[in-house]
Amino acid sequence: MEETFELGTVSCPSGNLLLIDGGYLGLWSGERSPADIEPASLGIDDPATAADLLGAIDFAVTGTDASEAVRTFDRQPGSRLHDIPASQAAECEAAFDEHCRTAGLDARLEALPVREPHAHRARRTAAEGGGSFMMFGVPVVVMGGVPRSQRLPVLATRAGDGNGAWAPWSEMAIRMREGQVQTSVSLGDIGVDWARVFFGDADALSAWQHDEPVDGLADVAFWGAAADEAATAFAAPALGEPGEDGVRGWTGLTTSEAMDKTRALLRWKDETGGRMAVDFRPHSHHWQIMRKVRASPLEAGSMEIGNARVLCAMTSWGDGYFPVVADFDASGELLAVRVRFADVV
Repeated sequence: MEETFELGTVSCPSGNLLLIDGGYLGLWSGERSPADIEPASLGIDDPATAADLLGAIDFAVTGTDASEAVRTFDRQPGSRLHDIPASQAAECEAAFDEHCRTAGLDARLEALPVREPHAHRARRTAAEGGGSFMMFGVPVVVMGGVPRSQRLPVLATRAGDGNGAWAPWSEMAIRMREGQVQTSVSLGDIGVDWARVFFGDADALSAWQHDEPVDGLADVAFWGAAADEAATAFAAPALGEPGEDGVRGWTGLTTSEAMDKTRALLRWKDETGGRMAVDFRPHSHHWQIMRKVRASPLEAGSMEIGNARVLCAMTSWGDGYFPVVADFDASGELLAVRVRFADVV
């Protein structure tokens, strides 16, 4: 038995819908160059590796056979090659030239004078018909032609055994309008490492604050086998957040107070060997939406960013590469954008 649930709604004033792992939104450069993103945000602390990344190059592909060449080269999705580390740029150009020579294709790589901001990548890819592009090695998907002036439902489907037991989600879909599907077109894969998918307006994300609190406050949460012992040692109450039974901690602290408590908990954990997780949660946009996700029985939450409404939902499958398709009717009107997690058995 298959059943569909509404997870919430989104709106796309720009007409360009972005699908991205919500945990990676802190790497979104918006209108800025990706070179402005600190390598530490990518988990890179080695100076040489950081310098290599900061000097990375974006390549456009030119020539009569440019589209075929970049497709068959198969290094990245989309019509450009992004974020090629400086140390690998020459090798990439040589490999592309050899590929084109062997395949008899008229195409070449041309280094862009500045790296293409992520918002520009999204708008250009949408204008090219939609598809996937890389953001620091993570594939994200964008689709243009989305209705601009209405809220669109995000639906999720899963199968049950008739006895109350449910399988994980088989797909999530944003429905633009009703109609008979005539064709379905692959938009590529979305790469997920944080077990969640974010649906939102590509332009609205330029205002997203992933780690910085919007009100100067933060929470501290901890849970696990040693949580009761730690709660006694630190006089910590139950966190009191919906959907977080058994979690201890404090809410509404100043960021400095929250950092002090987080460090103290981590020191106690190291000294005692206690098994527990400790989470520092600044009141950022990411915290706001994940608070709603944790409180939801469907593990999904929506919120406003500027004049757009965005949604984040847990995959129920964890991490992976999940295909995204667009459905069209006989007249070419966009009906839906769907993320496929598994075929319903």
